[in-house]
Amino acid sequence: MERYEIVVVGAGSAGLATAALLQERGLRPLVLEAGPEPGAAWRERYDRLRLHTPRLLSGLPGLGMPRRYGRWVARDDLIDYLRDYAAVHDLDVRTGCRVERIEEGWRLRTSDGPIEAAHVVVATGYNGAPFVPDWPGRDGFTGELVHSSQYRNPEPYRGKDVLVVGAGNSGAEIAHDVIDGGAARSRLSVRTPPQIVRRATLGIPAQLLGMAIRKLPPGWVDPFTMWQRRVAIPDLTERGLPRPPHGVRTAFLTTGTTPILDVGIVRAVKEGRVEVVAAVDGFEAADVLLADGSRIQPEVVIAATGFRAGLDDLVGHLGVVGPRGLPTQTDGRPALPGLWFVGFTPTLGGQLREGSIAARKVAAALAAELSR
Repeated sequence: MERYEIVVVGAGSAGLATAALLQERGLRPLVLEAGPEPGAAWRERYDRLRLHTPRLLSGLPGLGMPRRYGRWVARDDLIDYLRDYAAVHDLDVRTGCRVERIEEGWRLRTSDGPIEAAHVVVATGYNGAPFVPDWPGRDGFTGELVHSSQYRNPEPYRGKDVLVVGAGNSGAEIAHDVIDGGAARSRLSVRTPPQIVRRATLGIPAQLLGMAIRKLPPGWVDPFTMWQRRVAIPDLTERGLPRPPHGVRTAFLTTGTTPILDVGIVRAVKEGRVEVVAAVDGFEAADVLLADGSRIQPEVVIAATGFRAGLDDLVGHLGVVGPRGLPTQTDGRPALPGLWFVGFTPTLGGQLREGSIAARKVAAALAAELSR
């Protein structure tokens, strides 16, 4: 059986950053990645995707992102960067190796056979498992139903009537992507009016606002973000997107959701190219039943209904997964002796940046523990 001192599960940004920082400290972890390349999960995202965080705030420790990527980094450029990051740091990344279960001890059951480790760092991310609600009548829907993770570009939907369900960033971007790409109709199903902010206002990235929110007195944040929306985002009430009664902080604390960063959805809704409809309550043959009592008959439903971390099979039996399916301990301390998690904390400050901060905490704590 293979044995290692440290195994990192997942070669996304947080896993690679953790491995590089451990290596800086004289340790050499093995990084296991289920996909065919570092950052493989990004390959499964839609073609139009760009980071909502600027290049200068998105690089991982020890390697900046190339200037040629521009301010808002494209999906394929990010994948190239993660591959280069692993190469520059000479990380021991084993691709095509899926970790199926982690047993106390620590023994990892993998597609390549069992592996033992003194310490395991789980960095599979909180977008590990696509989630589609169990809507009544879903299995009997006669149209096409896909999750947003299966969406790549608008070409398959040219000339079709498309309903996108879910007013998060993916849903908003896909809804205007399909209409820009020639769909006959694009509708966006919304249950709760979303927070919307400009990706950048007066040249200042929204990520900086998310970082500043942490330092502002809590009572200031909602009024400030509500004022900012009134100034920067037109009133879309008549188009079905009223302003929420509270600000970004309340929405984030109560639901864990981040605002929509506008890269085109506001204009598309304002112009009527994307139509906003009520929440989906169920399906009945070709009909989609909406919460306002109406029925529509889209040819395609794209469920931009989010992800779950997908940790239950991996570590659920260890008692380290909380009620939302996320690790109970993620702040640079082990959930159990020898078992660490990194990259699972939702944030308003940019996921790559926050993952790097968490990676520094884990690497420092783990190295200190091994030095004792």
